[in-house]
Amino acid sequence: MNDNDPLTKEELTVEYHHLLARKVLLLAVCIIGIVLVVGLLSFDTYPGISLRESYEIIWNHIVGNSYPKGSLYWWADRQIWNSAIPHAIVAIIAGCSLAVCGALMQSLMTNPLADPYSTGISSGACFGAVAAIIMGITMNGVVGEAGTILNAFVGAMIPALLIILISQKVRMTPATLILLGTAISYFFNSLITYMMITTDADTLKSAYLWQVGSLDGMTWDYVPIMLIITVIGSVFVMYAAHTLNVMSLGENSAISLGVDVEKFRMLCLMLMSVMTAAIVAFTGILGFVGLVAPHIVRLVIGSDNKYVIPISMAVGALLLLIADYIASRLSGIPVGVVLSVIGSPVFFILIVWQGKRTGAVY
Repeated sequence: MNDNDPLTKEELTVEYHHLLARKVLLLAVCIIGIVLVVGLLSFDTYPGISLRESYEIIWNHIVGNSYPKGSLYWWADRQIWNSAIPHAIVAIIAGCSLAVCGALMQSLMTNPLADPYSTGISSGACFGAVAAIIMGITMNGVVGEAGTILNAFVGAMIPALLIILISQKVRMTPATLILLGTAISYFFNSLITYMMITTDADTLKSAYLWQVGSLDGMTWDYVPIMLIITVIGSVFVMYAAHTLNVMSLGENSAISLGVDVEKFRMLCLMLMSVMTAAIVAFTGILGFVGLVAPHIVRLVIGSDNKYVIPISMAVGALLLLIADYIASRLSGIPVGVVLSVIGSPVFFILIVWQGKRTGAVY
């Protein structure tokens, strides 16, 4: 049969079932991997218990079973649920949110290199955090860690607001948005560099660690805001999956199919900005999750955002959890460094593999 011949009904049925199997398998692998890594993180938190016992402690806490006060398992339960579990949940939420934003940006911009930081959000957040850490300049005079988080959130929103204001005056194409985001990033990076070269070594270290990205010290207090914004944003993005599929065909095709491209794009950019800011403000800049996770999913199951978005969330969560577990084993290494070490070669392999399949590298 010639490659250009249409597929028969039987062949289409077989192909559909193969695609469905890949979707289910990838999602199942991610869920199993997440459960495994959460158990490993809990196991490492409290010496003296086995991996199996760490799962038992987690399960007993969920169902409400308690241990005698002061016993080994009572202490292990306290340590796991006050340290390991909030740490893991923040990693899962952050991985899900960044992956959703990455899939959203890549479809919105019709650019496989787009990620949640393409509009300069990371540089704005970094500027806000560094201003708080180095210069003590915070919003409403809030000091300490809360001031840094608030500054980072507000700083992350500045590039988004700039882009929205400029878009009201100038017609924005995906290329224009990315170029504008690059210009904003350079501007904020120059201010960050100036502040960092004028401070002492200890303060510089604190600012740099935030800039790299870390999940150290995550508590239950960090979870509610991140979770609420991630859930609301993810539900909207999944609801808009069909429109994103149309947008990925190109701006002209989307307009011809009745999509108000500029309005939809600005709405998505604002939502993506809030979701990304809510993560970056607490964790710092976690690179490659939003870029790599959607690529892995598209390579396995295709480009239908109806499936790409939810499965990307699972892949992003697993990727960040694995990086966090490796970072915990390498004392003193921030998770952002591990993500870069893992993400760079993985992304390179994905690009080359995709190029071999299609005959061209994007």
